[in-house]
Amino acid sequence: MRRVLLIVLLAGLAAVGGFFAWASRHPAIAPLAGPPEASRFDAKLVEKGKLLAAMGYCAVCHTRADGPPLAGGVKLPTPFGAIYSTNITPDPETGIGRWSEAAFRRAMHEGLDREGRHLYPAFPYDHFTRVSDEDIGAIYAYLMTQKPARYAAPANELGFPFGIRALLAGWKLLFFEAGRYVADPKRDAAWNRGAYLAEGLGHCGSCHTPRNAFGALRKDAKFAGAVIEGWRGIALDADSPAPVKWTAEAMTNYLLDGRDPKHGIAAGPMTPVVDLLADQSDDDIAGLASYVLSFQAAKRDDTAAAIAFAEERQLVNTPGAPAPAMDAALQPGHAIFMRACVSCHRKGEKYTPLALTSVLNDADPRNAVQITLQGLRPPRASRGFTMPAHAWMSDKELADLLRFLRGHFTRKAPWPDLERTVHEVRTGKAH
Repeated sequence: MRRVLLIVLLAGLAAVGGFFAWASRHPAIAPLAGPPEASRFDAKLVEKGKLLAAMGYCAVCHTRADGPPLAGGVKLPTPFGAIYSTNITPDPETGIGRWSEAAFRRAMHEGLDREGRHLYPAFPYDHFTRVSDEDIGAIYAYLMTQKPARYAAPANELGFPFGIRALLAGWKLLFFEAGRYVADPKRDAAWNRGAYLAEGLGHCGSCHTPRNAFGALRKDAKFAGAVIEGWRGIALDADSPAPVKWTAEAMTNYLLDGRDPKHGIAAGPMTPVVDLLADQSDDDIAGLASYVLSFQAAKRDDTAAAIAFAEERQLVNTPGAPAPAMDAALQPGHAIFMRACVSCHRKGEKYTPLALTSVLNDADPRNAVQITLQGLRPPRASRGFTMPAHAWMSDKELADLLRFLRGHFTRKAPWPDLERTVHEVRTGKAH
């Protein structure tokens, strides 16, 4: 009996292996002799592609800090190991200079490279599959007119068995839904435009939707918030931690400028996103705002109460002013705040009142830790609202400060294990 079971098991494994081997076979698309001449592309098409590439944040993931534009090599940490972005300049040897438009379109729509190999979904083809052929063609025209850069990205650092690309055939079978965006006839044009951009090139869910154990976006928790590269992509649904309910005007301001007076300033991975959105059309940004806000329709509007509480909790830095009544556990952090923070965050200052920020009201303290450690270098439209880094603080001092900020400026429960979180963020382990 044991021998029979072993034979059945081996036969099953062979069948599964055979299926994956078959499913992972895709024909190569013939290479071009070299990159197309830039002159063959219409200037208006290239300009359109430039804006679309910015909407897709191509440069964010494909330009390393010390490297040429779009040459790849950016390290993208995942729960399964590190993936390095590829070179998407028209270099014929190390980039996509030998890729036809058909090969590029297949990569964007199906997650397959020119040679037919499966691409890892760190490249968000699960979103890009929604993008129209016309827009893909414009992006291709833009990329093929950029300066070639000869650079080969490092090999991915994936543990066994995640480095076996054939397994991605199974991942796609379970989680990947190919197909272009189809407009919802029950929604207006602005909402549909926003949905097309957010679900396609903008791939907003990649940072704001949690993933399952296999790294796929959870369909049951769209825009419910997620952790990415040690930061928290905050919830954009009805559980948004913003004390003041977002309006279309506020969301548009934030997406274009990286700042809204009643919500705060963009930070971390959102900063380059805002910088790239700043050049998009007003209609496209309004569409994005309309789409995102539709997920917050059920959120309770406590704006008046939130603003009143924020005004009540603002502090002054008048010498000798009595300290507010507080629990003894908050007093060390209050002392640090009065020494290091109150000059910018006092009553009447230009910064958003701390009580109105999503960072302090979120259930996850990562963003508050990151901003306090690193400081704020806002998007270019809001550069007047910088904040210095406070990495000079010890883990205990930083935890004490954040404990006070959470306890005094919000009505939320205390963040647990703050010192541990501070240490993990500081050492790059908060993923």
